[in-house]
Amino acid sequence: MMAHVSRSALRPVPSPEVRDALATGGAVVALESTILAHGLPAPRNRSAASELEERVRAHGAVPATVAVLDGVPRVGLSAAELDRVCGGGLDKLSVRDLGVAVGLGRDGATTVAATAALAAAAGVALFATGGLGGVHRGARESWDVSADLAALARTGVFVVCSGVKSILDVAATLEVLETQSVPVLGYRTDAFPGFYRRDSGQPVPWRVDSPAQAADVWRAHRDLSPGVGAVLAQPVAVDDELDAGLHDRLLTGGLALLAERGITGKDVTPALLEHFHAGSDGASLRTNLALVLANAGLAAEVARALVA
Repeated sequence: MMAHVSRSALRPVPSPEVRDALATGGAVVALESTILAHGLPAPRNRSAASELEERVRAHGAVPATVAVLDGVPRVGLSAAELDRVCGGGLDKLSVRDLGVAVGLGRDGATTVAATAALAAAAGVALFATGGLGGVHRGARESWDVSADLAALARTGVFVVCSGVKSILDVAATLEVLETQSVPVLGYRTDAFPGFYRRDSGQPVPWRVDSPAQAADVWRAHRDLSPGVGAVLAQPVAVDDELDAGLHDRLLTGGLALLAERGITGKDVTPALLEHFHAGSDGASLRTNLALVLANAGLAAEVARALVA
């Protein structure tokens, strides 16, 4: 018989380090776990988990990797819990799946949407990730739109990312964010990043050039539009950007692969990441890790400016 889940277990449980930082007004940065459980191959995912947390610490903030373990939402994980997340077998959880996973006592890695929801519920405002989900190509027929966008519209978190993956309809994604009143800021750029590429071909509505400016914008937005998130988009570094020709070939092949195999919904991103990794001889993986690490560092700097 399944163990009864207490009502207190339905609330996000911060780690002791995260709880202490929040209680004393310290800087905290949330990190998602889907990239570890479903985005990176083992054992590279486990070393990446440590690198991400170390990058946040190096910039003066406390890392809070988010996951659901034994049916309990956790904000901040121990080394042993990170081992579990990276060991395989976890469900992939968006916001709609959180109650199910908790009710059934399951283990799950959280997407951008679920991480944002749990981080905000625990009082963590800054969140670093690789790329947002968005409107998929052909969404007029499939209605395939990531829950990340709706989550940002109703969740008070400031997400540092490198735009959205090039497999998406970038222009439509930005339109949805505008409709949902989610501000999009470019960090030292006037172009909206395209994850593996620095420029998606779309402009950003606003630009900031320092962590302090970003923190000032977030404070004002939080006060004027409580409960609504915001996006800080930082392009991948020039030296880490994926070659344009290689990127375009992989994108064309990846989209054909999805159509051939009928892959849709939450299975799209893992399938394409694997296609890019295999077809680029690991170059896409290096780009992915580089941009996530850079975003973790920037989020920590903004978090520090926010509590200064």
